[in-house]
Amino acid sequence: MQKIWSLLVLGSLQGLYSATVTAQTTTAADTASQTSADTAVTLPAPQLCNTTTLNPSWQPAPGLGLNAIAIDADDVELQGTQSAEFNGNVNIHTTKMTLRAQSALVDKQQGLLHASGPLQYQDKFSKVESAGLTANLNQSSIVLLGAQYQLTQQNGHGGAEKLAVNAKGLSLDNSSFTTCPGEQPFWQISADNITLSQDDGWGETHNTILKILDVPVVYIPYFTFPIDDRRKSGLLTPTLSSSARFGLELATPFYWNIAPNYDATITPRYMANKGVQLVSEFRYLTEDHQGLVAVEYLGNDKSEQTLDERYLFHFQQQSDFNSQWRASFDVTNISDDNYITDLNTDYASMTDTQLQRTALFNYLGDDWTANIKLQNFEVLGNHTESYAALPQVSFARRQIGDQQGLNWHFNGEFAHFQNRDLTIEEASRVHLEPKLSYRIDDYAWSFLSEASLLHTRYRQDGELSDTPYAREVSRTLPKVRLHGKLNFERDTAWFIEDGIQTLEPQIQYLYTPKRDQSEIGLYDTTRLQDDFFGLFRDKRFSSVDRVAEANQFTLGATTRVFNRGNDEVFNFSFGQIFYLSDSVKPSEQGLPSAGSDTNYNALLAAETMWHWHRRWYLGAGVQFDADGKDVVQSHLTLDYKGDNNQLVQLNHRYATDVSGYTIDQVGMFMSVPVSDNWQLIASYHRDLEANRSIESFAGFQYESCCWAVQITTSRQIETDLNRTIGQDDAVFDSSIRFNFVLKGLGSNARSDVQNLLKRGIFAYRRPYFLNN
Repeated sequence: MQKIWSLLVLGSLQGLYSATVTAQTTTAADTASQTSADTAVTLPAPQLCNTTTLNPSWQPAPGLGLNAIAIDADDVELQGTQSAEFNGNVNIHTTKMTLRAQSALVDKQQGLLHASGPLQYQDKFSKVESAGLTANLNQSSIVLLGAQYQLTQQNGHGGAEKLAVNAKGLSLDNSSFTTCPGEQPFWQISADNITLSQDDGWGETHNTILKILDVPVVYIPYFTFPIDDRRKSGLLTPTLSSSARFGLELATPFYWNIAPNYDATITPRYMANKGVQLVSEFRYLTEDHQGLVAVEYLGNDKSEQTLDERYLFHFQQQSDFNSQWRASFDVTNISDDNYITDLNTDYASMTDTQLQRTALFNYLGDDWTANIKLQNFEVLGNHTESYAALPQVSFARRQIGDQQGLNWHFNGEFAHFQNRDLTIEEASRVHLEPKLSYRIDDYAWSFLSEASLLHTRYRQDGELSDTPYAREVSRTLPKVRLHGKLNFERDTAWFIEDGIQTLEPQIQYLYTPKRDQSEIGLYDTTRLQDDFFGLFRDKRFSSVDRVAEANQFTLGATTRVFNRGNDEVFNFSFGQIFYLSDSVKPSEQGLPSAGSDTNYNALLAAETMWHWHRRWYLGAGVQFDADGKDVVQSHLTLDYKGDNNQLVQLNHRYATDVSGYTIDQVGMFMSVPVSDNWQLIASYHRDLEANRSIESFAGFQYESCCWAVQITTSRQIETDLNRTIGQDDAVFDSSIRFNFVLKGLGSNARSDVQNLLKRGIFAYRRPYFLNN
């Protein structure tokens, strides 16, 4: 967790806690070891901070015992048997620290060490320049006066009128701290007192002033902060933005570290146009369970007077009871359909058209697997609600036969569906599917044959008179699938010198007889995607409410080009289904309600990828109706991925029929570092069909080693699920967002450019080439 007042870097001074010495001394004649405390080296510092720091690999002088102290000086004067005074180039070495001073006095009887400066103190974590030092050797405490400290393992330095260390912790009086280099840092904090506790892993300050360019900007009487990786309650970085929908918006999150395995984040969110919303999240982690509970609440939305209170509830959990039983829960509930698009949330996407409430139990045995699912959907907008599955129990068994390549499978399911608002109010479904398969895999070829028997029985309840549905329905049909593939390989110079090209032709035959399914309702079935990879499926629909008649061959081939490092630099796939009779063509089967409104009888599908350079990717796909001579769907992306968050993508997507609309869009993503400090981010998408933009986003980020600022603007279509909006009725929302970070006070903006690109509807994604 990032906390706005975090001073984690100050935890490096904890090495001072162990600076324990005894009165065992040696003279210059006893040791001639030379300290490394005065050796400064340039570390591979972060790119934005080319600063010179001390060597973090400080080591004590060799040959010292655990509680020994070695002192060498130009002159030593013994004062009896209990004390000694050292003068001129005094070097003091212990196993915990090194001290260089002009003079030092050791009182063995009282256990005191006094050193005067200017002096230098160094341990594994820090270097301190001071005017004087007093150490109580018996109580293991050290006091440095007029101290200027420098952390050696991370950026951080400052000054203190008094720097005191003992076994309980470290205290800096009238002190300052900053992570910015130079004598005049961009920001620093000044406090009457900073106290650090090594045991608790946190620190606290009193009467603190934050200065920017040496100008006081904020006074805080008291706050605490972490000094190591342990979490600490406190404020997180606030965000400030403005938009036409929300007006001025300010979110100030507070992190609550309840226990090592429990925490919560509470965020008051002020929106000038809507009111004050409370956003809360509780996370937990136990030996068997991990999850979160989130609640968002807006008591009165000033912009929606017809609505009462608005809220969101989200519950998510993963459970591992043992090696065989697992469970997961995912539940989201909202007060009104427009909540997500109107108020935004981290627990659902703006493009979601439905919310799911699912409880899933999994059994993973040696021979059997089983899933028990309880699922309900809330469809957003003025649309028919989906069926709830209460419950849906599926099971499967796979057994390898005695003969090589011969396998036996058995899949089964029982499901009970409910929806009181539809004609069929309740339905029970039992599905049994034994399958026998024979598979051969060789280097040059492969062959798979499958024979299945699908038996499904339904009981459907509701007011079924004057409907095509029957109360009792039973359907049994066989399915045969034969699939073969050849693998050819040759050396090639296509696309790359000294490459390897493969050619993988494949053929599939699929047979399923016709069955009348008009008496069966649709419960969880829809048509699958018709791309190249979908051509070789053994079914056209998800689930089993519809089983398409099939008597068809599918022909296709894939060619790939690899370099000698076995990296794929090019591929191209092409295929088509050929129907052996008119009755099995999709347009003749009368199943349009199970999927898209349009069926295509001669659909060609192709996919390609070209990775001609380690930074450049080209991906494309097309689905073409050979009968109608029309492009059904297509996509094209050109990606460039450079160093230091340099991203560029140009894309185009086209679809003839998406809920009755034609989609024809071009888009662009760009994230370009102008210099080490400046980064530009932009995205733009335009609807060529409606001749207008649908989303635009732009921003810049300035980042130095100690502070960063982000300013972003966006303009996108508002979605209103309570009414139907035509393409000419769209309303746009414009916004501007501001984020300012002082690095070293608990935040780091180095990775925020990636997050900026994800805020749009069309987030940037690294190209991938398998669509299913």
